[in-house]
Amino acid sequence: MTQTTPATPHILVVEDDREISALVARYLRANECRVSLAGDGREMDRALTDARVDLIVLDLMLPGEDGLSLCRRLRAGSSIPILMLTAKAEEIDRIVGLEIGADDYLAKPFNPRELLARIRAILRRGAGTEAAGDDGARRLRFLDWTLDVSLRQLLSPDEARITITGAEFDLLHALCLRPGRVLSRDQLLDLTQGRAAGPFERSIDVLISRIRQKIEADPRNPEIIRTIRSGGYLFTPTVTRS
Repeated sequence: MTQTTPATPHILVVEDDREISALVARYLRANECRVSLAGDGREMDRALTDARVDLIVLDLMLPGEDGLSLCRRLRAGSSIPILMLTAKAEEIDRIVGLEIGADDYLAKPFNPRELLARIRAILRRGAGTEAAGDDGARRLRFLDWTLDVSLRQLLSPDEARITITGAEFDLLHALCLRPGRVLSRDQLLDLTQGRAAGPFERSIDVLISRIRQKIEADPRNPEIIRTIRSGGYLFTPTVTRS
């Protein structure tokens, strides 16, 4: 059965600025979201223990353990979607956030409507298979690796479950559906993130690097996902579907 986006998704907003968190909570609740608030990492941990959370909006600058550290810690044992929220707009901060596992990034000041759109896009991507060209296959296999589409899991050749974020899964899935084709960064952004992607095409490079660390024998000399100069990326293996 195809999964669907939760009718009332539970969003955990981790933000120490009470005015911003109140504004975000009010807007999201007005748009059919359940919202919990946390002002720091300890409150975040308690909220995650108390209830199931569908997505975390995580501020970068927090008292005590900062957002990057929290994101890294979350990714060590969870694939829950993370949208990084920060006042810093420099590209390097976005790259670092994506490198350690954030699914998306939004800089302050922001329009609450854009935040909601990005949240919905992340949840929609995580709820089911939307990539064009999908024929309903539940499992995609390449070089003894298995991408389980229904469970959104990556299994190694020895059937071990590999930790993979929602954004990484979506990108690997898009590549698996189009083996032997050179796909530009713009194409990959459109296939995986659609209109919510924005102009930050460097995010594709970061995600590709993260995926290579997990599936390539030598990530520095990749054979599965090759970089095509001035072209984009090429997924080289034969893919079987079942």
